Amino acid sequence: MVIKRVSPFSAAKVGGVLYALLGLVIGAFVTLVSLVLRGAMTPASDQLGGSAFGMVFGAAAIVLMPICYGVLGFIMTLISAALYNFAAGFTGGVEIDVS
Repeated sequence: MVIKRVSPFSAAKVGGVLYALLGLVIGAFVTLVSLVLRGAMTPASDQLGGSAFGMVFGAAAIVLMPICYGVLGFIMTLISAALYNFAAGFTGGVEIDVS
């Protein structure tokens, strides 16, 4: 079996969802690190708002990172699938063995 063409929009939808899930995991990790560092620095911080920045940054990471990763994943997968279709026209595609 030879894959001669990939639907760019279909591949981009799947890529966007996968990258959004990856962004959710990374955003959760950034939030966790931000909260831990906020807790560690609070006693030593004499400035007003210093610890609040970490809390806001952590909360924003779990919302914004999946959105950013999803949008960029969608765009990059769309471009990659279109480039694959272009290259497969010259090379004949990718041969896979389905047993």
